Amino acid sequence: MSVSKEATSFILQALSELLSEDRSAEVTATVDLVVKAPKIFVYGVGRSGVVARAFAMRLVQLGLKCFFIGETITPIVESEDCVLIVSNTGATMSAVQTANIARRVGASVVSVTGSRTSKLAHASSVVVTVREDGGPEVSKYAPLGTLFEDATLILLDGVVAQVMERLGESESTMRARHAIMV
Repeated sequence: MSVSKEATSFILQALSELLSEDRSAEVTATVDLVVKAPKIFVYGVGRSGVVARAFAMRLVQLGLKCFFIGETITPIVESEDCVLIVSNTGATMSAVQTANIARRVGASVVSVTGSRTSKLAHASSVVVTVREDGGPEVSKYAPLGTLFEDATLILLDGVVAQVMERLGESESTMRARHAIMV
């Protein structure tokens, strides 16, 4: 078997285990905050930021006002808004600062993190934990937080499905908001 195939098999098995944890209370709380917020903001650095951007794209396609923090056209976070931050360590300085600022203005903060005891988690209204287990296979087949990022992408896609249901949206209504490439 090739290393690529071994890595794919390992990643799929590890994701299955990671995602089998019951996070229904945290996911429901996240959905509640997202659907009631006037605006939703997402933030993450590096690949965590890519995952956050993918989630934001789906929220826009659901008809929600969603922005990525740090873009030049992003409005300010205000009271009643929801800020979702993705950070494996929960210690990334800009993520913690973003959470503290959002909380200070009265916004709710959802963190998706690998550490329930992190500074980011302490600054959050809702903490969704995605904790990857280490080991030699992880560093060989899924280095530098790959399992956290992949699991978070899948978990947030599940949140999208729950928001779709709550808002009465469908794939066809979302497609009408999908960016048209010319």
